[in-house]
Parts: sequence; C-alpha cells; structure tokens
Amino acid sequence: MLAYVSGNMASIEKKGEGAYVVVKEGNEEVLKIDVEYVTYIPSLEADSSCMGSIIGKLVTVPSIKRIIFVGKRNYSYGYDDTQKLIEIANLYNYLVKQKRIFGVSMDDFNIFSSFYNDLRYILFNLLRTDPLGAYVELKRMLREEQIHKDKETNSTLLKYRDAHINLLNNLIGLLGKTRLMRIAEPYLDGYELGNRDVYKKLFRSTITPNFMFTQLMAQQPLNGEELDSYGIKGETDITIFDIPGDVKYLYHLTPPEFKLNESEYELLELARTVLTKHEPKAEEFLEPDKMRQTFFNIGGDLIQELAEQKNLKLNYSDIKKLSKILLRYTVGFGLIEVLLQDKKIQDISVNGPIGQTPIYVVHQDYDDCVTNIIPSSEDAQGWASKFRMLSGRPLDEANPVLDTELSLSGARARVSIMTNPLSPWGYAYSFRRHRDQPWTLPLFINNNMVSPLGAGLISFLIDGARTMIVAGTRSSGKTSFLGSMMVEVMRRYRLITLEDTLELPTEYLRKMGYNIQSMKVRSAISKGSSEFPADEGIRTSLRFGDSSLIVGEVRSLEAKALFEAMRIGALANVVAGTIHGDSPYGVFDRIVNDLEVPRTSFKAADIIVITNPVRSADGLHRWRRVIQITEVRKHWEQDPLIEKAFVDLMKYNPKKDLLEPTEDLMNGDSDILKNIAGNVKAWVGDWDAVWDNVMLRTKIKETLVDRAKKANMIDLLEAKFVVRSNDMFHKISDSVNKDVGYLDSKRIFFEWDDWLKKIIRKRSMR
Repeated sequence: MLAYVSGNMASIEKKGEGAYVVVKEGNEEVLKIDVEYVTYIPSLEADSSCMGSIIGKLVTVPSIKRIIFVGKRNYSYGYDDTQKLIEIANLYNYLVKQKRIFGVSMDDFNIFSSFYNDLRYILFNLLRTDPLGAYVELKRMLREEQIHKDKETNSTLLKYRDAHINLLNNLIGLLGKTRLMRIAEPYLDGYELGNRDVYKKLFRSTITPNFMFTQLMAQQPLNGEELDSYGIKGETDITIFDIPGDVKYLYHLTPPEFKLNESEYELLELARTVLTKHEPKAEEFLEPDKMRQTFFNIGGDLIQELAEQKNLKLNYSDIKKLSKILLRYTVGFGLIEVLLQDKKIQDISVNGPIGQTPIYVVHQDYDDCVTNIIPSSEDAQGWASKFRMLSGRPLDEANPVLDTELSLSGARARVSIMTNPLSPWGYAYSFRRHRDQPWTLPLFINNNMVSPLGAGLISFLIDGARTMIVAGTRSSGKTSFLGSMMVEVMRRYRLITLEDTLELPTEYLRKMGYNIQSMKVRSAISKGSSEFPADEGIRTSLRFGDSSLIVGEVRSLEAKALFEAMRIGALANVVAGTIHGDSPYGVFDRIVNDLEVPRTSFKAADIIVITNPVRSADGLHRWRRVIQITEVRKHWEQDPLIEKAFVDLMKYNPKKDLLEPTEDLMNGDSDILKNIAGNVKAWVGDWDAVWDNVMLRTKIKETLVDRAKKANMIDLLEAKFVVRSNDMFHKISDSVNKDVGYLDSKRIFFEWDDWLKKIIRKRSMR
C-alpha cells in the first residue's frame, strides 16, 4: 500500500483500510494516510491504535517530515511531532533486529517466562501504541527486579537477576534519550496505561477541511494566557495569546469553515470538485468583482441543488455562508481573505518554504504575532497564478518579483510576491492591508502620530499649495499620512494620483465627490510590461490641466519627472509624494545621488515630512510618529545640510512623546510660510495673521478630536465627516471674510464649533 509520488499533491487510491502514499512537497516527504475507512480515531494524541499504525509505517519510511490523515477533515502533524515518532520507530526497528535480547537459555526463559512475556509485550506492542507507557513499565519492571535481587539467595538466579537489571537499564537508557521521553518526563509521575492526557500536551494537529489545503491549528494553546478575544462579522473568532517563553503573541483564528458539520463539509467538497472543472479564464480576471459575484451565484445554486439531492435542509443564510466559503477556495485566496477582514491587521507575511512555516501578522494592538495558520504549497501556486492574471504582470525566473493589489469586499491590500531565484525557498508573500476608510489628520491626532499643531500646520501648507515629500522607513505610515493629506485638499480642486500599485484612497474619495483621476503606471521592478512608465505618466498628468498631483511612491526614473512637476506646479496646486528615507538629508541623498535628480530640481521641494516608528526601550513595542516637519530653503548650491537649507519647523520630543514646534517656527522664521503669506492679500507682511490661521486650524482639529471622544462618536474622525468639517471651515471662513473684511479666527471657530455641537446633539438624540 506504499507509493512514492512526485509533485505537490497526490490522491490516495482506496486500496483498503489505512492506504497511504508518500508525497514529495519540495524537499520534504509527507506521509498521507487515508482514514476514511479506518476503525481508529485519526489522532496520534487520542488513539493508541493510530499511533501504533503510524510508528509501524515510519519504520518503513523513516525520512518522513510531516504526517497527514486524509478524510473529510485532514489532520496534519508537523516536523517536530513527526520527529518524536521517528525516533521511537527507529528504536523499535533496532530492537526487533536485536535477537540477543531474547537469546536466553531455556532454563532462564522457563524460570522467568512471566518477565520475558511482559518485556516482549512492552517492546513489540506497547512501545508502538503507548511509548510513554512502555517507558513507565520498563521502570516498574526494573524496580521489581531490584527488589527480587535484594531477596535472592540462589547464586544462579542472582546471576539472571543481574542480567535482567542490566538489560532493563540499557532499554530505559535508550528510550530515555528520545526527545519524546525528555519532554514527557515532568508529566510521568502517576502515569496510567491507557490514559492519553499526556500525549495531548505533546502532540498538536492542524486541522483542514478536505476542500482546502491550508492547515490550521484549531486547538488553543494549553499554556497560553488569553490577552484578548473578538469576532469578525459574527463569523470568525480571534483570540490573542501570550505564550510563555516566546516574545511573539499568538494570533489564533477560528474561521467559519471550521465550525461546519459533516454534511456541510461534504457539500462543500462536492461543490468545489464541480467548480474546479470550470476555472475562470484570464480575461475574466479583468473584472474581478464581476467574476466573484458570478461564481458566488453559481456556487449558491450548486450548493442548493446538491443539498436537495441529499435531502438536506438549508436556509438562505446557510447557503450564503457556504457560498462565501466555496468562493474563497475556488477563485479566492482562502484564509488570506479571512485575515484581511480583520480591521486590526496591518501586515500579513507568508514566508518560504511555504507549507513549513506559519503565517505572521502585524496587529494594531499587539504588533508582531504568529498565527495558527500554515498555508500549503498548493496555496502558494494558486495565489501566484491568480495574481498574475489580476495584475497582467509577469512572475517567473526572469521577473521574480511582482507588486500588485488585492481588492475585496471590505478590504484592500498591497501585495508583494517573490519567487525563484530571488527567493531560494520558492514563493513568499507580503500583504499590506489598507484601512477601509482613508486615514485623516484627526485620526492621527487621536493615535498620537501627529500633534494638533502639526496637523494644523500640514492643513495650512496644503491650502498653501506647497510641494511636499513624505518620507520614512518601511511600515512607517508614510502612505497613510499621504492619504490623510489628500483628505485635506478642498473638494473643489482636481486631484490626479499616480501609482504603480493602487494604495491611495482614490475610490473612496471619488465616492465622496472629489474631482479625482487615478493613473496606474508600470512598476519600477517590472520588465517587459505593456504598462506606461511612471515618468511618462507624470508628464501626461501635466497635460490634464490645473490639478493637484499625488504620487504614491517615488522609486526610480519618475523622480525627475516628479520634481519637474513640482517646479511647474509650484504656487498653483499641491504636489506631493512618498519616498523611503529617514531624514531630510537622507531624502536629498536618495533623490539626488541615487535617483540622479539635479540639485537645482531638488529645490522644488518645499516641505519634507518624516514619519518613522518609535520603539520602546525593551524593543517589544513600536508606534508610528511624525518626527520632523522640515522646510527646504532655496539659497544653497551644493549641500543643503552644510549650507543650512534644512530648517525644522517641528520636531519630535521622545520624552514627551510629542511633535513640538521649533524656535524657528515660533519666531516666524519660515521662508515657506512667508511665501504662502505673500500670495494672500490679507497676510502679506503679517506673520501674526499667518500664525493665527495656523492656530485656528490647530484648534479646530483638536476640538474635533476632543468632542468626538467625549461624545463617544469616534466615527466623527473618519474621512466622511472630516471632509464635511473641512468644507464647513472653508465656507465659514469665506462668509466671515466677506462680512467683516478679514479672517476673524475667533468668530470662525465660534461658528464652526456651534455647527459641530449641533451635529453631536442631533446624533445623541437618535
């Protein structure tokens, strides 16, 4: 019943009870056992017959790295659990071949037949089905032999007793050196034969319904301390555990597919078998939403039809639930989609070799966590094929990196994929989850990423049509901060966004009435793509009339075109983009020296905003912060750092955890703000009026956050209301200016605050 199969997956032929195959997945050999017709429970920890059967098979195939019981639900045991049993199997095989163990004289055997019968049972039966019991029984026999020896007076029998004791000590020593015994030693006091409780502490299976490949450790950790638990849409359960001895938290997920009954599992497997014969064509991926809806409808009809054939009663909600699950495991992305539905997830990492390592996530509240999910190589290949079709970009040896995006109902993510030869272990994935709604400056104030004054200053600079670069390290929040800046642009002005991977909240802003046009260009790392290059995309945007230009990320040749746009667009509309850099000089160095933008062109940048993670002293926690708002002055020639062209307007104080104004800003020593004032009749030469307007914006942002928290209406900080608030601020400012001839900050704030109070009062009365 043994077969070796090359490739990633093999079906087990029904050749009788316990049929099995050895499947080669990458460099690993995986033992798959058909348990549909076996009489034992497919659980190493719960069933002695199951353990005995597996150890017997491992004697024949000692190179196995994982064990999978294949049935309506697949039970998988990883490398560590498998190695524990392989050591026992190797010892069992060794003992079977050691004829000298029972090469005793007839007199010895006749006199001590009970001893040898017990020993034979322990070594050739109990060792396979209950190795812990075998170890305990050998120790019991040793104690009995020592007692008999102490009482023995016959010299011949005493010689036999010594031989028995030496034999038992040798066997106990061999068995005691195995990893299983070393780990189990603390639990063996009072051990009872037949009781499997200790095995449940030593072996943990991952469980997979037969319609999916991804493994999931369904059981919660026995020694974990529960830190938090919550649900997602009433379907998925999330529990966060602190595991002793591990600096990472465990993100334990229980999705709806693991809460189904056997009949529902069978329906899904049948439906999936039918649907996989009708895989979507490449052109259907051009309209993924339409394709998913079509397959969802087809799946629902199919499940209902199969249920009727089997006389199963399913209501509408049951069919909808099963259709969603079926969609995930046909044209979808399996448990990745479930993870992306968690709004607290920020990043998802799927590392190679896939099939051997769990998925890792970055959690909003608990930072880096390991999950109980282990994807399979089948998952990796399936996802790669779908992302190729969705993006229209290559992913192969010549193009081993693919950047694209994934858009689902209720979740968007940027996706980065690596494969051979860049990734020596095959596919690797990184998912950066985007927030469902755009970040806003009030939200960042609430999260302490930026101070109210910092938000007020940014708002002033955006209305002042400055050119701005948001820089930071990876995962520093620079793209999110750029999105919050877009929310500050008045809806009356046109916005053009340019990205190689769609991350900015363009679709959301479009639905909110923004005059916005999105442009998607070729990725800097793509080769042979038919997409438009980024630098040409920027130049094209300049032909689309008077617009604010937002560039998702400056990576390559588009840098020259961006600074060209900045020079052309200065004093007209805001031009902004993001780039990797940890300081203003780091931004200069990358743009001028790496991306070869002329020094004179770099002067077109007015403001550099630096966002970086701030870590705790123990290194276990990190928080995103705006750490600098710096203006770039224009009177320098070679080195802006030496020639003091970088002037900090605000700087992060780590002791106070606060972005604070510098003396230059407080004293009005800012060329950029003065230039803005020079274009406003009421502000020319009047620094106090400029500062008064910055402080008015600061007070409005801060008041909005305070009132939202006090009224327990945090949704007032979301983009939908923040845009309304900004619109109202501008309309009130215009009205007051017409009425009294200048921007009376006190009156503007009073009228805006009165409007906000009425909104909150009206909502609280509902």
